Amino acid sequence: QVQLVESGGGLVQPGGSLRLSCAASGSIFHIYDMGWYRQTSGKQRELVAAITSGGSMNYADYVKGRFTISRDNAKNTVNLQMNSLKPEDTALYYCKAVIVRGWMYGSEDYWGQGTQVTVSS
Repeated sequence: QVQLVESGGGLVQPGGSLRLSCAASGSIFHIYDMGWYRQTSGKQRELVAAITSGGSMNYADYVKGRFTISRDNAKNTVNLQMNSLKPEDTALYYCKAVIVRGWMYGSEDYWGQGTQVTVSS
């Protein structure tokens, strides 16, 4: 019943910007961490940025100072503002949310389908 849908990916020139958005919907009691991961074909998926329900943030070293993660708890959304994009940022970006579906359940990881970001001149 829980679904995560990403949007905002696309093709952009080096130095450009994109804003990714992810919306969680369905049977949701509480969302702990939300975050963004990226994966290049043939490579392992890696953390880009994450944010807790309380607003604590964690960034990968290679995006610090360029990307900003934010969330709206009331809307169950998480965003990733990406500035100063580099060709090496090209990847499929996935949204992840750690969600509790009910008070009697533990948390569970949910993933979106991914949105493609391509940085090329």
